[in-house]
Amino acid sequence: MAEVAISIRNVSKSFGSLRVLKEISFDIPKSQVFAFIGPSGAGKSTLVRALNGLEGIDAGEILVEGVSVHDRRTDINRLRTNIGFVSQSFNLYPHLDVLGNVTLAPVHVKRQGQEEARERALAILGSLGLADKARSFPQQLSGGQQQRVAIARAMAMDPHMILFDEPTSALDPELIKEVLDAIRQLASTGMTMVVVTHEMSFAREICERIVFMNQGSVLEITPPQEFFSNPKTERAREFLGKILHH
Repeated sequence: MAEVAISIRNVSKSFGSLRVLKEISFDIPKSQVFAFIGPSGAGKSTLVRALNGLEGIDAGEILVEGVSVHDRRTDINRLRTNIGFVSQSFNLYPHLDVLGNVTLAPVHVKRQGQEEARERALAILGSLGLADKARSFPQQLSGGQQQRVAIARAMAMDPHMILFDEPTSALDPELIKEVLDAIRQLASTGMTMVVVTHEMSFAREICERIVFMNQGSVLEITPPQEFFSNPKTERAREFLGKILHH
């Protein structure tokens, strides 16, 4: 049995009268890549944000490496040092250059020395094809470059896992490939990853499991080759028919 990185147990969540997560339960093993896919409003982003406490839950429990994320006694900031998070909106500090953005958390949160953090940041930036952008500011970068800096920033904390919430949805089509290549490279290292995505070919290629969600429920959790060739539910067949035809 693979070691469990994330355990989701009977998790429910509502926004007012709208129930966005409905008694969801499954485990994500260490060193595996899970893709959350489904139509808009399915609850994918709410669920991924709940995994590191950015979104609260109404019932159930989420355990990350055995620690209950939503327990009031949990030091959530300490837990988050092991959970990288990359959103669709980059969230880079505009007044800091690329190197400053990537070294900020290691220096101030993990108390790394400036030189150690700088060397680590430059190595990560180099691996993502951004070595020549270390002294550039976010406004001088393309959207794809900014998102790769956001990935570098997450990697610089040496997290145990990284969560991606639609990391390509804010990008022009021609910039999507460079970001997906960066995530693909990270997946090859054995990093535990959860990716909310609409990129079906990418999900099919790099993920161990597809989690198909619809209206707050998980309808299927299957290997990608099985999901794309023989989905179990009518809703998944309908979704794939529209997506793949488009």
